Amino acid sequence: MRFAVRHYPNVIPANAGIHCSTGTDAARCILAFAGMTPREAAGAARRLRRRELAAKVPAAAPMTSSLPRLHFAPGKAIAYSLSAILCLAVLDAQVKWLAADYAITQIAFLRYVVGVVLAVAVAARHGGLRQLRTRRPFGHALRSLLNIATMLTFYAALQRLPLADVIAIAFAAPLFMTVLSVPLLGERVGIRRWSAVIVGFVGVLIMTRPGAGVFDPAALLPLSAALLYAVAMIAIRKLSHSEPAATIVFYFTVIGATAGALSLPFQWHTPDAVGLATLVGIGLLGGGAQITMTLAFRVAPVALLAPFGYAGLVFAMGFGYLIWGEVPDAYLLLGAAIVVGSGLYILHRETTLARRRAMVAPAPV
Repeated sequence: MRFAVRHYPNVIPANAGIHCSTGTDAARCILAFAGMTPREAAGAARRLRRRELAAKVPAAAPMTSSLPRLHFAPGKAIAYSLSAILCLAVLDAQVKWLAADYAITQIAFLRYVVGVVLAVAVAARHGGLRQLRTRRPFGHALRSLLNIATMLTFYAALQRLPLADVIAIAFAAPLFMTVLSVPLLGERVGIRRWSAVIVGFVGVLIMTRPGAGVFDPAALLPLSAALLYAVAMIAIRKLSHSEPAATIVFYFTVIGATAGALSLPFQWHTPDAVGLATLVGIGLLGGGAQITMTLAFRVAPVALLAPFGYAGLVFAMGFGYLIWGEVPDAYLLLGAAIVVGSGLYILHRETTLARRRAMVAPAPV
């Protein structure tokens, strides 16, 4: 009734005393006051309902945040997002620097330890520690193992390849997520998104150039990390139906820290003062990135912030050049542009389809 009064003030008086809900009841209200045929009234009600939903559907909250959304602040959200991406770019550069002297399991262990502290602090502040209890321990174990494998594979790639190459190839993750959503989530992918996926993988082939005589087998490491990351994100999506974000992060970091601790007797290298400070810095940067990205998602939708994630490639190129003198070649730049374009198009299609699904959703009772 409320949307009928709002959009047809001359048809249904606000003080008419008629009380009805959305959908077919609203159609009867319009019919009663405007003399429409039942078919015309039903069509008018559907159009009005779509307008109402388009105006009221909130932006989808990311799975990384369990905090309430605040007012929309795009400028602040973009600043938070770029700060998080810069933190991650510095973190990756530090991992690449340390990987020459320290085992990647030792590096990952210290990052996980800081993550445990952060997850407990967030849980204590938002909802209490009781939310860390779970009925899905095996789901958390699977997700954690996938993330551990992703991190170790990614860190191994940083040991062996230029920083920008690793980041660019890892951007294939959204392509893998689109492909895997069909068998693992039962989602339907249309011809447009399949075309974007195919074009994106062409970009990956341009960057890696298999069979061209310059292919480095180490390029399979960031590609494997992207695939593992995609599977891990799907696992998180399933867990998030029943588990708070803080719970997912807590078990991931606890299991990761435990696995890293088991390897320390075999691979421990006592750090000097600079190494210790850098190792602690990696943990703090990872936590800082998580916090600032959470703040960004509190004041802006995913669709606005996701494209800025590709700024990580620009930061990686800058750090690679300044620290190691790495200059991306034309093949990397062309392939990265194709992969980024494909990822942005898939994001655009996902956002468009989400809006359409929201507009045709059944009316609340």
